[in-house]
Amino acid sequence: MNYSQFLNMIPEAVLVLILIVAFFADFASSKKEERRWFNPLMCVLMLAELVVCFLTPDHTVAFGGMYATAPTVNVMKTILVFATLIVIIMSRQWLSRPDTRVREGEFYMLIVSTLLGMLMMVSAGHFLMFYLGLEMASVPMACLVALDKYRNNSAEGAAKYILTATFSSGVMLFGLSFIYGACGTLYFVDVAHKITASPLTIMGMVFFFSGLGFKISLVPFHFWTADTYQGAPTVVTGYLSVVSKGAAAFTLMVILMKVLVHMTQYWLYLLYIVIVLSITVANLFAIRQKELKRFMAFSSISQAGYIMLAVVGNNNLGMAALSYYILVYVVANLAVFTVISLVEQNNNGATDMDAYNGFYKTNPKLSLLMTLALFSLAGIPPFAGMFSKFFVFMAALDLNKTGHALPYIVVFIALVNTVVSLYYYLLIVKAMYIKDSDTPLPTFRSDGNSRLALAICTFGIVAFGVVSCVYDWIYAAL
Repeated sequence: MNYSQFLNMIPEAVLVLILIVAFFADFASSKKEERRWFNPLMCVLMLAELVVCFLTPDHTVAFGGMYATAPTVNVMKTILVFATLIVIIMSRQWLSRPDTRVREGEFYMLIVSTLLGMLMMVSAGHFLMFYLGLEMASVPMACLVALDKYRNNSAEGAAKYILTATFSSGVMLFGLSFIYGACGTLYFVDVAHKITASPLTIMGMVFFFSGLGFKISLVPFHFWTADTYQGAPTVVTGYLSVVSKGAAAFTLMVILMKVLVHMTQYWLYLLYIVIVLSITVANLFAIRQKELKRFMAFSSISQAGYIMLAVVGNNNLGMAALSYYILVYVVANLAVFTVISLVEQNNNGATDMDAYNGFYKTNPKLSLLMTLALFSLAGIPPFAGMFSKFFVFMAALDLNKTGHALPYIVVFIALVNTVVSLYYYLLIVKAMYIKDSDTPLPTFRSDGNSRLALAICTFGIVAFGVVSCVYDWIYAAL
C-alpha cells in the first residue's frame, strides 16, 4: 500500500492530528483550572480545519476510488465543520460548570471522532467505506449521548440510540449484500453501470434506505429521536440534530442520484411517502410537546422531511438546495439550542416550555434571538429559512416535465405543513412575550462563548438569505 495516498485525504488527516492534540492536551491537564485554555485551543484547531476544507482541491481520489471528493463534497464538509465549530464554542459554559461531571477532553475527542466518521462517509466512493464511516460516526455519538452518565435520562437515551443504530446497521448491511449479489461490486461507479431494477436490487434499495432513514430521523424510523434528544446533554442534542442529519442526508442524495440512478422511479415513490409522513406526523406530535428538547426533536424530524424534498428534484439544483438548506438549518437550530442550554443552566436543569413564560421581561435580548431563530425554522421572510424552503420547493418541481400530479401534491402538503409548523413555533414565542409567570426566570448574563455562538448564528440567519454569494458558492461547486 502506498501511504502517500493519505495526503489526498487532507481534511481527514488534519482531523486525526486534532484528535491526537486533544488526547495529549487532556492527558497533560489533570485539574479543571488547568484546562481553561482547552476550549480556545480546540476552537482554533477547528477553525484551521474549516479553512482546510474550504481550500481543499476540487477533485481527489485515494485507494483505488474508495475515497473520492468533489467540489460539492468539499462544500458539505465545510458546512459540517462549521457546525461543529459552533457546537464547540457553545459548549464551554456547560463544560466549565461545577455540576457538569464530564471530562472536557473526552467530549472533544468524541466530537472530533464523530466528525471524522462523517467526513469519511460523505467522501466514500465504495459502500464498504461508506459503512465504515457511518459506524465511525455512530459509536462515538452513542458515547456523547451517554456522556452525562449520572442522569438516568442520558443512559436511557443512549441505550435507545445504540440499540436502534445496531438494528438499522444490520438492515443496511442486509440491503448492501443484495446489491453486491446483483452487481458483484461495491464501488459506486461500477454499481451505477451494472445495477438494474430487479426484485433483488429493489429489496436491497429499500433495506439500504431504511437503515439510512434512521440516521436522518425520517418517519417511520424516528422512534428513538425524542427520547435521545431529551436524554442527551443539550450541547450534544444540538450537534446530533444538525451535523449527523446533514451528513446522512447529503450521502443519501449522492447515492440515490449517482449510484441508484437506474432505479429512480422506485426510490422516488418511496421518498414521496416518507416525506409526507415525516413532515405531517412530526408536526402533529410537536404541537403536543411541553418539553422543549422533545419539541425540537419532532421539529428536526419535520425539517428532515423538507431536506429530503431536495432529493426529489434529482438534479444539480436539488443538490445545491439541500446543501443550502442544511447550512441555514445549522445556524437556526444551533441558535435555538444555545438559548435552551443557557436557560437550562440558569434554571436548575429545566427544559420545559413553562420555564419561558415571561422570559422577554427578564431577558429581552435572548428572547429576540430565540424568536429570530424560530422564525427562520418556520420559513418566515426575510430570514434565511424562507429562502432555503423556497429553493427546496423549486428543486422538487424543477424536473417535473412529465405532467405527473404527484410531485405537486407532495409540495402542496409540505406548504400546508409550514403553516402548522409556524403555529407550534409561535407557542414558544407566545410563552416568552405574552404568558406571565409568578416566578419568571431571573435576568442573567450569558458567557462570552455563548454570545459568540449566538452572534455567528444570528448573522447567518439574517445574512445567508439576502447575501447571494453564499448560495452562489454552493451552486458554483456543482
